[in-house]
Amino acid sequence: MSLKPRIAIDAMGGDEGVPVMLAGAALARHRHDSFEFLLVGDEARIKAALDKHPNLRAASEILHADDVVTGDEKVSQAIRKAKTSSMGLAINAVKEGHASAAVSAGNTGALMGMSKLALRTMPGIDRPALAALLPTLKDTDVVVLDLGANTECDARNLAQFAVMGAAYSRIIFGFERPKVRLLNIGTEEMKGTDELRDAAQYLRDATGLHMDFQGFIEADKINRGECDVVVCDGFTGNIALKAIEGSARFVTDLLRRAFTSSLRSKFGFLVSRPATELLRHHLDPNNHNGAVFMGLNGVVVKSHGSATSKGVANAVEVAARLVEEDITARIAQDLARVQIG
Repeated sequence: MSLKPRIAIDAMGGDEGVPVMLAGAALARHRHDSFEFLLVGDEARIKAALDKHPNLRAASEILHADDVVTGDEKVSQAIRKAKTSSMGLAINAVKEGHASAAVSAGNTGALMGMSKLALRTMPGIDRPALAALLPTLKDTDVVVLDLGANTECDARNLAQFAVMGAAYSRIIFGFERPKVRLLNIGTEEMKGTDELRDAAQYLRDATGLHMDFQGFIEADKINRGECDVVVCDGFTGNIALKAIEGSARFVTDLLRRAFTSSLRSKFGFLVSRPATELLRHHLDPNNHNGAVFMGLNGVVVKSHGSATSKGVANAVEVAARLVEEDITARIAQDLARVQIG
């Protein structure tokens, strides 16, 4: 059954706040005229920004919020604002059924803390995980989780992450049996921690899962497109993510420097511009924006704080797709097929 998405937007989050968040919502609405929005934040600022987006205004309701969660605020401080901040009210709208998903570009730790408290974890899930899409050499991205929600994970957590990541991949890319691997220091069965080896055994023993578990993968293969879902603990995943992002910036900066080093290099840039534009598009984080808090009783999507309107629109579209395909029901069905611990 396809569900009609009504997305709660934390309009105050992100580096640019209201202008970019509303421009992103307007772009998503332009692409999908069935989308509806609950815009949460300073009412006066939202109304002023809506003047530029009449199509969005026609499909939106405004919910005023007095407070904003800042980027450097501690989780404990942010949680005290759960009933008055734009972030807290957007999440609460999902809890109360006034919205089917929430999107925020605000403080990641605060967003996770508030979401866990308000929505709670699904039955059968011990901890939620942060999942994101990373580019690969193939036509589709790879789902990677956890990217920072849980610094330490046991075998049960990792196996549950695999189930959630596979369900996400099936929805976003339409794979019937996504290829799933655990991130490890080697591909041999005896490599890695006890937690990794035990999680691998759980997944090998499971029957009827909608995934093709293929063992372990090393970090240098994440972007090769050899699998559809990569599973790890949040500490390892966050380091891997930052290393990949840093490498992408390094490559683009190196190319920029090389192409501006001499007159001949500048001419070479003009000749190779179609290829470099393709590379830039592929590495642009806005094209992969929208990290999902998996395992909650509701859909919450984290947009990158520096995302452009295009990036915000992509995050909104991820949230809507998960609502339309009922991600929580998919995960619940798959969890019933695996015995963990």
